[in-house]
Amino acid sequence: MRAIFPSDSQSDAAVSLTGVSAGYEQNIVFEDLSLEIAAGMFAGIVGPTASGKTTLLKIILGLHPANSGKVLLHGGAPVNRVKPGTIGYVPQLGSVDWDFPVTVEEVIMMGLYTNGRIWPWLSRPERIRVRTLAYRLGIDNCLQHHISEISGGQRQRAFLARALINNPKLLVLDEPTSGVDIKTQHEVLHLLSDLNGEGITIILTTHDLNAVASHLPWVICFNRGVVAQGRPHDIFTNEVMTKTYGGDIVIVKYQGHFLIANSTPLNFIDENR
Repeated sequence: MRAIFPSDSQSDAAVSLTGVSAGYEQNIVFEDLSLEIAAGMFAGIVGPTASGKTTLLKIILGLHPANSGKVLLHGGAPVNRVKPGTIGYVPQLGSVDWDFPVTVEEVIMMGLYTNGRIWPWLSRPERIRVRTLAYRLGIDNCLQHHISEISGGQRQRAFLARALINNPKLLVLDEPTSGVDIKTQHEVLHLLSDLNGEGITIILTTHDLNAVASHLPWVICFNRGVVAQGRPHDIFTNEVMTKTYGGDIVIVKYQGHFLIANSTPLNFIDENR
């Protein structure tokens, strides 16, 4: 299966997978996957639960080995040889232990230890970097709060700050808008768009198709492989949604905007007025 995000050459690819197969023990999640995402792009990966989206992220991050194939980052470096700090990662917040005794400031500081440093104290420039980043993300007023004492949106921003502290070239987020209200979803996606505008390549997974349609310039529909990819308005169609989700989706298009919801059977309503 061949899926290419537009790029002039492989050297322009932030992520390049060729013939990759992955799974867990005897369970193969996807096979012979080839995919390129160009440097500087903002791409969302959507698909049903257990479709392999998180496994794909783990392969890109080097957190799970591929059974076969080649994974290259930033124009040719194997994933296991990428310089520490080059990639920023924001995990699903549901996987975080909120009882762990750590403040917001300490969460952000954790991002500095990805480069193998053993010295636990931060230099003055590093502390300035932490506080400057916290200020930009709007969490500077809760740096000394325990991570469990802040809102869901603030938690998401704290882990985003941790991922950004080393100025990564690539930012990978697993369900960054899950479990937060609509206002916070829009704020997070606007913030990511601003970061992308500064040259950071961003890849995220999400179940929120409406947010993708409203905010992301590029989307990859994924179900144990790439079903389709392109601009949301081009690929959010009955055919693609049926192949991706099995058909339980209603797509309403009105005056250039989308509303997407679960339903049976699948219907498409196009009201261009």
